[in-house]
Amino acid sequence: MANETGYTVAVLGATGAVGQQMLATLEQKDFPIKDLKLLSSKRSAGKKVTFKGTEYTVEEAGPDSFENVQIALFSAGGSISKQLAPEAVKRGAVVVDNTSAFRMDENVPLVVPEVNEADIKEHNGIIANPNCSTIQMVVALEPIRKKYGLNKVIVSTYQAVSGAGWAAVEEMKEQSRDMLDGKEVSPEILPVGGDKKHFPIAFNAIPQIDKFQENGYTFEEMKMINETKKILHQDKLEVAATCVRLPVETGHSESVYIEVENGNPGVEDLKQLLESGDGLTLKDNPSEQEYPMALDSVGLPDVFVGRIRRDLDRENAYHFWVVSDNLLKGAAYNSVQIAESLIKLGMLKG
Repeated sequence: MANETGYTVAVLGATGAVGQQMLATLEQKDFPIKDLKLLSSKRSAGKKVTFKGTEYTVEEAGPDSFENVQIALFSAGGSISKQLAPEAVKRGAVVVDNTSAFRMDENVPLVVPEVNEADIKEHNGIIANPNCSTIQMVVALEPIRKKYGLNKVIVSTYQAVSGAGWAAVEEMKEQSRDMLDGKEVSPEILPVGGDKKHFPIAFNAIPQIDKFQENGYTFEEMKMINETKKILHQDKLEVAATCVRLPVETGHSESVYIEVENGNPGVEDLKQLLESGDGLTLKDNPSEQEYPMALDSVGLPDVFVGRIRRDLDRENAYHFWVVSDNLLKGAAYNSVQIAESLIKLGMLKG
């Protein structure tokens, strides 16, 4: 129930995959909530959602929904964020936005608390939550960057279907059943709902996430490139990305290549550094086949790192493998962490 000493919190997109995880995370963390408002589009308004044993009715979101709200967690699509986030700020709320609407706005901090929590202090009412694949990578990069510097990052992603929403997950399951039964499949969602062609994800790997840009990179790849530079405050960092969708329900995996700026750390040095890193769990014992896997990350908030090894040709270069639950640390958990940081930094009045 409500906590008289807590905060008035709104969750926009409360019935979606990330919105549901936001509520689960708020409950699991026992976030200090005085009053809770659950908001959605007109289509989902009226649905019932239970939080801490109390049933709430989801309301249609509009500008006045944010009266007296102190923290608003947004995850209902970029166009809705652009429309309603300024309205929420006008009414005194701090918005933590989980869409791409404001990520590259120079007046909006893009925050992963383990990496750049202090940037929260620069907010003007809106704080952006980075792309899921960017979040887990920068959590793993930060301890290395702080000690040895970074010159170059090349990442290839193996991204879960839940990142495209629950309808895409259902389509994957249906396609899998149909293919096993020898039936024809008619894909309608992936790689991108609004693009010209659609391909099966079952038993497949699709090297397209989001639409292509003129430079040959997809929007997802450019998000990773630009967001990494912004979060790490390194405009000249060399970053390249290739983003691929796999038939995995939840848990993004990434193969990361880095070149450090200073020193020549050994693999054991990097393991120790990552093992003690904030929000990181090291799982790296090749002789026992111990390494992070997508299935093992589901429902857990940490970023898992393993397969750490030297490049065979460059002495300042290393490879490693990063896995995380894309709906948790990649979205909902990071958003709630930002809200906790606002309290910790004394930026909210109770």
